[in-house]
Amino acid sequence: MKRHSSSTVRPIRPLLVAAIFLSTLVASLSLGGTAVASPPVRTVDFGPNVIVFDPSMPVADIQAKVDAIRDRQVNNEMGTDRYALLFKPGTYGSAATPLIIQVGYYTEVAGLGLNPSDVVINGHVDVYNRCLAPDNCIALDNFWRTVSNLTINVMGLSDCRASGNFWAASQASPMRRVNISGGNLTLMDYCTAGPQYASGGFIADSKTGFVINGSQQQYYVRDSSIGGWSNGVWNQVFSGVIGAPAECFPANANGCGGPYTTLATTPTSKEKPYLYVDASGSYNVFVPSVRTNASGTSWGNLPTPGRSIPLSRFFVAKPSDSIRTINAALDRGLNLLFTPGVYDVARTIDVQRADTVVLGLGMATLTAVKGAVVMDVQAGGVDLAGFTVDAGTVNSPVLVRIGSGHGHHGDSRTPTALQDVFFRIGGPHVGKATVSLEVNDDGVILDDIWSWRADHGVAGSVGWTINTARNGVIVNGDNVTATGLFVEHYQQTNVIWNGRGGKVVFFQNELAYDPPSQAAFQQPNGVKGWPALKVTARTFKGYGMGSYSFFNQGVDVYAANAFEVPSTLAPGSLHNLLTVFLNANGGILNVVNGVGGSATGANPSVPVAVVNYPAV
Repeated sequence: MKRHSSSTVRPIRPLLVAAIFLSTLVASLSLGGTAVASPPVRTVDFGPNVIVFDPSMPVADIQAKVDAIRDRQVNNEMGTDRYALLFKPGTYGSAATPLIIQVGYYTEVAGLGLNPSDVVINGHVDVYNRCLAPDNCIALDNFWRTVSNLTINVMGLSDCRASGNFWAASQASPMRRVNISGGNLTLMDYCTAGPQYASGGFIADSKTGFVINGSQQQYYVRDSSIGGWSNGVWNQVFSGVIGAPAECFPANANGCGGPYTTLATTPTSKEKPYLYVDASGSYNVFVPSVRTNASGTSWGNLPTPGRSIPLSRFFVAKPSDSIRTINAALDRGLNLLFTPGVYDVARTIDVQRADTVVLGLGMATLTAVKGAVVMDVQAGGVDLAGFTVDAGTVNSPVLVRIGSGHGHHGDSRTPTALQDVFFRIGGPHVGKATVSLEVNDDGVILDDIWSWRADHGVAGSVGWTINTARNGVIVNGDNVTATGLFVEHYQQTNVIWNGRGGKVVFFQNELAYDPPSQAAFQQPNGVKGWPALKVTARTFKGYGMGSYSFFNQGVDVYAANAFEVPSTLAPGSLHNLLTVFLNANGGILNVVNGVGGSATGANPSVPVAVVNYPAV
């Protein structure tokens, strides 16, 4: 994540944030996992950290519950609590008594309707800056939270906060299938004292009014409809977005503003599966179909195409369940739903049946134990969605593997897809993994992936020899598409792309902060540093891809190139690339293959751009 404004370079040291656990605020509240009223036909035990609201519940009671979760989670960056706040179809709040939801860490807010219009929040679903000091309020570390599948009719609050719905968040904070009416959507919290930085987000399949980008240094929006966009900073990318600004790259080219990378359609996309309640009160999971060359929301005129799976076909897992029990359920042909919590995974979760759905609620987290591979997928058409994978203290060779690598599987009609799957190496504890994600199958869709070797965390969890990780993502399969790929701080090449016909729409990277010397960050052939993304395949396309440096160990460290690709790629295969120097030492000497200027202390916080490579 970024720690500097686009205009003023001001280093902010990583924070060691202790979890704040205010149990007294919720001791008197029932935070059970069953519905408040009108129980479904099949009673489901989602555990104590799933709170299901019914519109018949008094707004004051709902407000008390969501406030209690807010107070637990708003500063709980490295904690272990996880929550899902789920709203059954209906309307919540009113002009006289709006419902105000402030979303903290590891909290999911979601509607349980089939369509976003089935659940209406009259009020706000907000994320604000964290104020680290009276004059230092930022959103740079506002990770691991989500809102989805509902309508927000913006009303309530006063003064500056009444101006719109605030979503001042950075990576791993997706907004999906959200309809915002009655006010703006602002991605920057300008209501607190400066510097108000924010950096890196994802919106999909949503409809909004005017969007205030503000200080968001990079952002990706796809398959949506917006009422306008305020500005760019470094790397704002749109694909299949009705109302998106026209392409303008680099910034201020011909006076058009920007920087904007704008694709009329998204080549291939697949929306995240989601939980819903049908007319009879039964729970189901809806699995959207693949979209090709899509534009606008999937739900604007007709219900989203896809298939529905009754929850009876899922094993509803809790952190107390053994991996043996979970694998036995998968072997019986069940799908898998992780309820909120932290799961210790000492043996691999094996997904071996085609079309299996593995869905997390409430930012469920799977932690490798004893060097385990956390999940291995050996079937096609699988959906993995809505969970985080943490490395453990013993090195794992890989955290999640898709396919064996001994032969490509996959079908573009029913591809395996990963949506909102996040990886961490360090942060809450020491973590070690050689590779975070390895994709060997063909046609896989990677939709909003954040793979993060931590640059900050609890004491003793972060350091060059502590949270070790070589590569973030390795793609060996052909025709793999990434829509929203965030990969940061790995110790060698962050992303290696070997498969043919790959596509990346929006890529965000920061090189490792902490190499202690140039010798520690140098390729065997003597080339300085490692690239953010290296392509070995003969065919590849990338749109809107940025890499930044912040070498903070007090010595000059350089990377020769942010991107390394075959020079024989077709002209224009890479479109709209940039690098940025974020202060400290050293920098990036070239954008791609020796082309493009340097991003160093001579031009801090100024993007260095290449529009097309190879040149058109």
